[in-house]
Amino acid sequence: MAAALVPHRLRPGFAVGEVLNFAYDTFCANKVRFALTALGMVIGTASLILVVTIGMTGRQWVIAQIQAIGTNEIWSEYQGQQHISNSVLDPLTIDDLEAVRQQVPGIVAASPVVTLGERIPVGNGDEKDIQILGAYSEYRRVRNLKVLAGRFFDREDEQAHNKVGVITEKMAKSIYGSQRAAVGKIVKLSGLPFVVIGTFKEGAETFGETEVTENTMVIPYSVSRYFMETPTVKMIYFSMEDTSMVPAATSQIKRVLQSRHRSESVYAVQNLTELLSTADHVATGLTWVLLLISLVTLLVSGIGIMNIMLATVTSRIREIGIRKAIGATRREIRLQFLAEAILISLIGGFVGIFIGLAIPYSVRFLTEYRVPISGWSAIIAILVSSVVGVIFGTVPAARAAQLDPVESLRYE
Repeated sequence: MAAALVPHRLRPGFAVGEVLNFAYDTFCANKVRFALTALGMVIGTASLILVVTIGMTGRQWVIAQIQAIGTNEIWSEYQGQQHISNSVLDPLTIDDLEAVRQQVPGIVAASPVVTLGERIPVGNGDEKDIQILGAYSEYRRVRNLKVLAGRFFDREDEQAHNKVGVITEKMAKSIYGSQRAAVGKIVKLSGLPFVVIGTFKEGAETFGETEVTENTMVIPYSVSRYFMETPTVKMIYFSMEDTSMVPAATSQIKRVLQSRHRSESVYAVQNLTELLSTADHVATGLTWVLLLISLVTLLVSGIGIMNIMLATVTSRIREIGIRKAIGATRREIRLQFLAEAILISLIGGFVGIFIGLAIPYSVRFLTEYRVPISGWSAIIAILVSSVVGVIFGTVPAARAAQLDPVESLRYE
């Protein structure tokens, strides 16, 4: 009974419902104006979600490329003497590889790499410079090589000293026309005939920054010894059982190698763990930069909402005067215009979220690529939309609430 005596306009529940209904009616009466105003919010919200999606996709791609090279991989190479001296060079040897195998736990594969140069005939009297790599059959595993045609040489080929080899995909195409056509062909190295038993490529494109070039042939290490005077190697690769073991193993390998050589000799022992961490930080940083840019777009759309609401207040001064004359309070007038601003923001926000999520999902549907989608980006987008509506709707709402009812009724 007591509730029935409270004037309708003073009941909080009824007042809020009335304000929302009035805001909706106003929106329906000015659809084109409000829709154009909400367009900025649509673009800003959609760009916010797409920026997060693009950032996550870029991060995923970069990390996948690095992982394709081999996150379990550790490599070591001789870098010379620490001080200028007349001492002889002190490169790595095959015995260093065996010593590391015995002293460092968790190594599941290892391979030396020796590099040789050769010039081979390619038909029509032309010759081509190629690079020869001598390695173990485990080289395929530690370098994550992909065999495209034929096969990679195995342990039996090494033990039997079979004169076989595998060539890069690009070399096969440039000399023989295709990968499959290259399999079975004979390549003469220093007069010795080698059979091409397969073609390969690296797990990720390294753009010639590794020992594998466009024109590379990999042969068994046991056979490459025919062309070398000493058992020295250019590099040694190791593959660990688990990625978590890589940092500790890197330090252990360096310690073992240093203990087997002179103190002034310098050996680099590296892995991709730091590069992976750096790439992750860079991708995250770029995502934040793009997010700030999209937030600027939302800021601009918020200013647009404030401008259109100020214009709306000016065009409805007489209406505001009538509402105040029949009992509307400043609080109700303020809530009315604030609700209209928030409604514009939310409508633009929801449409922007729909567009921002629809594009990545359509890519998933139309292609096999799994674009990462963050649900948090949609939640953040709708919260930002609401905040923008509140912040930029406050000034017009306050101006409307402060209008003098008498002066408003006289306004033409």
